[in-house]
Amino acid sequence: MILVAIDDTDNLESRGTGKLAAMLAENIEKKGWGKTGPITRHQLLVHPDIPYTSHNSTMCFTADIYNCSLDSLASWSASFLERECAPGSDPGLCIACIDQVARNQELIDYAYRAKEEVIPKEEAYALARRYGIHLSEHGGSGIGVIGALAGVGLRYSGNDGRFRGKLEIMPPGGVATVQEIKARSLVEKVCSTEGELIPDDEPILLGETQKAVLIDGQAVMLVFPTEATEPERARWQTCTKTYLKRF
Repeated sequence: MILVAIDDTDNLESRGTGKLAAMLAENIEKKGWGKTGPITRHQLLVHPDIPYTSHNSTMCFTADIYNCSLDSLASWSASFLERECAPGSDPGLCIACIDQVARNQELIDYAYRAKEEVIPKEEAYALARRYGIHLSEHGGSGIGVIGALAGVGLRYSGNDGRFRGKLEIMPPGGVATVQEIKARSLVEKVCSTEGELIPDDEPILLGETQKAVLIDGQAVMLVFPTEATEPERARWQTCTKTYLKRF
């Protein structure tokens, strides 16, 4: 399995980095090179010294590659970014095998620092070289490599980011059990914001924002108590978009 992350591919008028990550993943599957997993969005530091379009987030997805060499995949992905990225962007690409990042605390520490500190591009390249991780820039100043490498580390950490896109379980205001939520989406478990595991038969009131976040390596839907007093009403509801911005 590999991790693929991209960063700084857009401008204010273009498709977002999440869309390009989805296109990249779709092409990997269409070409028969492998099977890709869901995309996660990871928030990095917003700071005056860091050029970014709107949110300074990086996107990462997993892939089981079985019909393509990593060199070929990296070469094609680089060409894809150079062709599809928006004018004025500073795209970066990172591709790492799981065994290159396994138990790599230095990479995880770097990734979390990128959420709190301004990191020079040279440090990202030095770290990638040390562990044989593919890291490349494909336009502009190339500072997207900083976030691309961080995206791989944050995804591997298993405890950062939210999954791209809203879950299509049912319209807002509907009620579904945890079991139904898991059957209709990528959600693997439902937990309260305090960490309580919600049982499968518990009904959940679904709000406008139905999303999963990455916790302990799993896709988790977070919920908080409703104001319902009747036993038959849902005691839990999905979190707001504002709350989920912390992931």
